[in-house]
This record gives sequence, C-alpha cells and structure tokens, in this order.
Amino acid sequence: MPHGAEEIADQVIAGTGEMVESETFGDLSPSASPLSIALRTFSANKLAVASLAMLVIVVAFCYLGPVFYHTNQIATNLLRENQGPSAAHPLGTSPTGKDELGRLMLGGQSTIELGLAVGVIATGFGLVWGTVSGFIGGAVDSIMMRVVDALLSIPFLFFVILLASIVRPTLILVILVISGVSWLSTARLVRGETLSLRTRDYVSAARGFGASNTRLIARHIGPNVLGVLVVNATLKVADAILTFAALGYLGLSVPPPATNWGEILAGGVNNFFDGYWWQLWPAAILIVVTVLAVNVLGDALRDVVEARLNQR
Repeated sequence: MPHGAEEIADQVIAGTGEMVESETFGDLSPSASPLSIALRTFSANKLAVASLAMLVIVVAFCYLGPVFYHTNQIATNLLRENQGPSAAHPLGTSPTGKDELGRLMLGGQSTIELGLAVGVIATGFGLVWGTVSGFIGGAVDSIMMRVVDALLSIPFLFFVILLASIVRPTLILVILVISGVSWLSTARLVRGETLSLRTRDYVSAARGFGASNTRLIARHIGPNVLGVLVVNATLKVADAILTFAALGYLGLSVPPPATNWGEILAGGVNNFFDGYWWQLWPAAILIVVTVLAVNVLGDALRDVVEARLNQR
C-alpha cells in the first residue's frame, strides 16, 4: 500500500475519535503545540511540581554536593568513629570514621544511577517482549509467556545470593541482575494491553486500509500503551532503589569503598540503640523522599501523555 494511502487511513481513523477534556487536562486547544500541552498539564499538578523540585534537590545534593564539600570516603579513621554531628562533621561520622554527609552524597550517586538504569533497561526490554508477544499471539505468545513464567518462578533473593557467592558484585552487575527480574512484570503488563488494543476498531480499520504490522504497532498500539508504560517505568525506578537498599542492608551490594543508601541504613540500624541516630535517619529519609517523589512524578507524566494523546 502506498505511503500516502496509509497517511490518509490514519487521518480517517483519527477523525472518528473524540477529544476528552477533564479537570486534570483542562481546556486544551487542538492547535496547541505538544510542548505547551505537556507543560500546562504538568504545571496544573502542584504535587508533581513539588516532587520534581525535590528530585532536583536530591540529584544536586548527590552530584554537586561533593564539589563543594570534600571528604575522604576511602581511608578509615577509627579515632573519629561514631562521632556526633559537629561543625567539622554536620551529620557525624560512621563506625569507620568516615564523614556521614559525604557518604550520603556518594551513596546517592550509585542509588540514583542504578534506579534510572534499571528503569530504562527493564522498561525497554519489557516493552519489546510484551508487544511482540501480544501482537503476534498464538504459539509465539505461548512460548514467550512461558519463558516469563519460568523466570518469575526463580526466587530473586536465592538468585542474588548464589550470584554473589560466584562473582564479586559490581554496580553494573547489580543493575543487570535487578533489570533481569524487573522486566518480567512489564512484559506481562504490555502484553495484556496489546492483546486488548489489537482488537480495537481503529486497529482493524487501519489493517483494512492495508497498514503494515510495523505501522500498526508504531502508530496505533505503541502510543496507547505509553500512559501505562510511563507509570510502570517510574515504578521500576522506585522499586530498583528499594531493592538496591534491601541488598545493601543484607550486605549483598557493591563492596567498599563504594556504598549506597541501603548499606548506610544497615549500619545505622545496627548502631541505632547505641544512640547513633545520625547513621540511620538521614539515609532513611532520603530513600523515602526519593521513592515518593518518583512515584508522584510518574502519575503526573501519565497525565501528560494522555493529554497529548487526546489531541491526536
């Protein structure tokens, strides 16, 4: 089918849709640019704006903080162990004499990098796997989903302990391990959405006009999965941060001198009843604030995507 005919088909199909207006999206003019629609929808959500500001502060704290606040996070100094907050150490010191504020900055870098990497890898791979499985269907769908079921049956903690006993954990390895588990639920979610979308009238009409499978996925299936996918991607980031913290708490994370908020939290729990509160609460607050901000931001991005789709 000629390319021009496919464009006409898309216009005919799009013409049958109805524009949806809500309090969340507001009165969005069809002539408005995609950027203005996105900014208007996002700025209407005050909680999302506050969450974005909080994430910017956390990222600046982790990456710009060490530029102005220099600490030695490699050498240990037992003469300064477990010191309380002071002018020299605003958040006290660790059991090995390291500055806690500097540790939080360093640990935040690896935590944020892992969360973003897992979110991108798991979402991207899960999107491809779930879309192919749901759109093709039949035997291909059955085989691909059985692979997902088989991988889901492997206990994650057992797998991590086994892997840690064989090779030395590194940040890249931990990212790959968490991603290897996180994409499974994304694939199931996308597959379910694709199974529903491929039977819709507009997809059938596009197929009747001669649209190729690639065009059907790119033009009609993919954009309508974005709303759910964006929220799922942010959840993957939040889940990865919590999983990384749990692995650090269990001592299965990256080895010293590298650190993360979970490892700092584990040390704080062990020493909390000795009165060393500064080794626990700052890391715990950073984890909670970051995860909550990411989740709220994900809901807001879903509204932005849906508002844009309503203008198509």
